[in-house]
Amino acid sequence: MTDAKIRSLDELKVICEERKALGQRVVLCHGVFDLLHIGHIKHLEAARKQGDVLVVTVTPDHFVNKGPGRPVFNEVLRAEAIAALSWVDYVAINRWPTAVETIRLLRPNLYVKGQEYVDAVQDITGKISDEEAAVTEVGGRLAFTHEVTFSSSHIINRHESFLSKEARDYLAAFSSRYSVADVRALFDKAESLKVLVVGEAIIDEYQYCTAIGKSSKEPTLVVKNLSSEKFAGGILAVGNHVSGFCRNVTLLSVLGDLNPQEEYVRSGLRSNIQPILLRRKDAPTIVKRRLIESYFFTKMIEVYEINDLDLDEEDNRRFCAALREQVAAHDLVIVVDYGHGLLSHEAIGILSSGSKFLAVNAQANAGNLGYHTISMYPRADYVTMTEGEIRLEARSRRGDLKSMVKRVADQLSCKRLVVTRGSNGCLCYDPKSEFVAVPAFAGRVVDRIGAGDAFLSVSSLCAVQGAPLDVIGFVGNAAGARAVATVGNAAPIERIPLLKQIETLMK
Repeated sequence: MTDAKIRSLDELKVICEERKALGQRVVLCHGVFDLLHIGHIKHLEAARKQGDVLVVTVTPDHFVNKGPGRPVFNEVLRAEAIAALSWVDYVAINRWPTAVETIRLLRPNLYVKGQEYVDAVQDITGKISDEEAAVTEVGGRLAFTHEVTFSSSHIINRHESFLSKEARDYLAAFSSRYSVADVRALFDKAESLKVLVVGEAIIDEYQYCTAIGKSSKEPTLVVKNLSSEKFAGGILAVGNHVSGFCRNVTLLSVLGDLNPQEEYVRSGLRSNIQPILLRRKDAPTIVKRRLIESYFFTKMIEVYEINDLDLDEEDNRRFCAALREQVAAHDLVIVVDYGHGLLSHEAIGILSSGSKFLAVNAQANAGNLGYHTISMYPRADYVTMTEGEIRLEARSRRGDLKSMVKRVADQLSCKRLVVTRGSNGCLCYDPKSEFVAVPAFAGRVVDRIGAGDAFLSVSSLCAVQGAPLDVIGFVGNAAGARAVATVGNAAPIERIPLLKQIETLMK
């Protein structure tokens, strides 16, 4: 019986046409239905009473934007659960992220939502207005049920969550102080910010391999190449993250004159980014190639294509001239200094003295370890560092972390400093609030590459607005959780999915 109710959308199109031809009213409901509960049951029962045939479509797994670890139940199980309800006539797994195209295909008499959607302004995605327009377009109308409402996310967060008890307790306290509307207001105001992002352009290349065995003559592991993919990384990824929240983003970087790959770089940037891409002599555009054992997604070795010497005098002069022209014209300057020779002492001086608000990460990596720390910057307004980076700066492997943070913040006259600590979340500091610890919100970790860049990119937009310290850490950790759930920089952080994730966490 249940299996007979689950149909394809094309089958449902024919069924809906036949039922309407008989004079029956077709009702359509749509949603994720990740954890079928009494609120869903009463909503669907009430919707069925408004017509003769109830059709329910389920959001497919890859369009569920509720953060890492969601949906808890896959699309097939969710469809089967809904089909088990006697008052549901047909169920289908949707092909699209929203119901707009589905409404146009099925042409229902009524499209029914719960009472929480009555006020369209409160809909984070803004899709309820699009869905109302679509159902009106096909001659139907939007209707609402007024049953008791519950939240799948709230139930999952409290009882079935992948989050630690520490994280659940933190979120409960955080949600008592702030609302989703508070965070949304920060993102809304960020749209008008003029942002300059500065740093090395890096192309991240992933080569997937399978191990064949040991060479017969030498103690060498032999692998077979299977496939490869590449992503716009480094400051290119930062620009893409920021441009999902801000209308005006300028990106300043350099490409090598040897194999510049400029066409790929430009094609990998979002349309609202204004790129200023200079060239440096005797260098390739930086490529970081990772050989990955495909079955376990284990990184075996990294190969850099790079000239990590300092820019020569002429290239540095041109880069500094571009910096002088840009920094004062922007509300926020985000610098990710990967330590590969781009940012000279002169360039750092221009950034530190000329930026209205300067957000910085000076990254420690295999190419600069021990030679590249945040102390190169005489001033910054907002700094993010990993725990390893701040311990390297303090030359203290086991010393008290908080005392190191205070010392570095004082040294930089820094208003806000955040130490990211992986699975331990982040430690946030400013002289007024002192310290705020925010737990991690990540579920399954696929790849850590780019997580720090995502954290800096999004949290900077809150820091420049003077947001509370705990909000900065919360938003940064939410962005980081999205970043580690994908391979490399395959997908930039987007405003609406991040807001949906934040809404889920705060329920």
